[in-house]
Amino acid sequence: MALKFFNTLSRSVEEFAPRDPLGKSAGLYCCGPTVHDFAHIGNFRTFVFADLVRRYLEFKGCSVRHVMNITDVEDKIIRRVRETKSSLRDYTAKYEAGFFQDFQALHCLRPHDTPRASEHIADIISLIEKLAARGVAYRAADGSVYFSIEKYQARGGHYGRLLPLNFEEMRPGQRVSSDEYAKEAAADFALWKARVPEDGVIFWPSPWGEGRPGWHIECSAMSMKSLGPSFDLHLGGEDLIFPHHEDEIAQSEGAGAQAAGEPFVKYWLHGAHLLVEGKKMSKSLGNYFTLRDLLGKGFTGREVRYLLLTAHYRESFNFTLEGLQGARTALARIDECVGKLAEIAASSQTGPSVPDVLHRFTQAMDEDLNVAAAWGAIFEWVRETNKQLAENRIASGRATTLMAAWQRINQVLGLHTAQENEMGEKLEPALQKFLEERAAARKARDFKRSDAIRDELKEMGWIIEDTPKGQRLKRL
Repeated sequence: MALKFFNTLSRSVEEFAPRDPLGKSAGLYCCGPTVHDFAHIGNFRTFVFADLVRRYLEFKGCSVRHVMNITDVEDKIIRRVRETKSSLRDYTAKYEAGFFQDFQALHCLRPHDTPRASEHIADIISLIEKLAARGVAYRAADGSVYFSIEKYQARGGHYGRLLPLNFEEMRPGQRVSSDEYAKEAAADFALWKARVPEDGVIFWPSPWGEGRPGWHIECSAMSMKSLGPSFDLHLGGEDLIFPHHEDEIAQSEGAGAQAAGEPFVKYWLHGAHLLVEGKKMSKSLGNYFTLRDLLGKGFTGREVRYLLLTAHYRESFNFTLEGLQGARTALARIDECVGKLAEIAASSQTGPSVPDVLHRFTQAMDEDLNVAAAWGAIFEWVRETNKQLAENRIASGRATTLMAAWQRINQVLGLHTAQENEMGEKLEPALQKFLEERAAARKARDFKRSDAIRDELKEMGWIIEDTPKGQRLKRL
């Protein structure tokens, strides 16, 4: 079965066919974090979704070049830099580092390229110059440069590709200088913003005078610099469909960078909003969580990732603390089953048969990443495997084959194992030390110390099990 995605550009489910004539490689761009604060759990739904897309394409044998930008020049950042009296890099470095710590805690694969807007000013200026040369960008009286939607459409461009717009309600000449503006409103938007006193030290020289880029032009310049003028996949949250992604298409195609008949991006994928405890996230409601807030409550990155992967990316999802408890229980079921298989698995090669769970998982994911059906196949496999294990009906060779199937599936899910911590590393040194000390105590027949270590681990949230292959930890 061929892999299919819902393409926002066509508003339909389409078979995925990479631009690569051999169908073996694809370019993927995901709008990354704006590093003005620590990212919240809604932001990470998008990034986990992008990680799932990349992992599944690689599972299908496609070589993916994954690019995710870092927005470090933007209205909110400039305001915070002014308020904190720090430099741009000093201010954003803290939140950029925090983002990648959280990103790793969620077991997301690091993108191949993470360009910063502040380091691509020359590319941004070059792109604006091309737009001006083609007559679709103009300089305003204050020195700012705007994109003209009217002139873009007069040259054959179509503004409103991702979201239908009512152009009869547009006011000719209306301009928007802020990085964000009202939904359903179409207006000329800023490509280059002339320097104002509020910008402080954040400005660069340009052919139009000192200033800084608008938010939308940054992604166009960086994505085309990394992936070329045309590429396969552009991902983001549904809140970016308009104006950000619509403006990206207009700028990128308005510059005439693509070959005749080639689009800027072939497939646009958008993740739905995330609610928390049934409501839109708000600090005033007390339901605004960063990942580190959740880790502070005793949950793990693995549990958060699991919960984010339980709902289809195009469905609004209600993220709850109760759901995280359920994630812990569900993962424990998987861990117990896989742990038992590992104990009896042979070191020899897997058998010739391919477990049905792998086929059913692939069949579900091929249908626009139908995770509900994929998880259904996985837990049915867990139930049946546990039954066979209880009846001693799984020989070592078969266990090895089943383990290999789970490992293939887990390459997509990115859940690692129970004995890996949130940073994707092996067991924490402190826990490892406890296990070694307990093993030594048991060897010396010091069962009092052995039991004391067991109790200490239990207080830390771990149960220790003695198996034929040694000690094994399980979370409570």
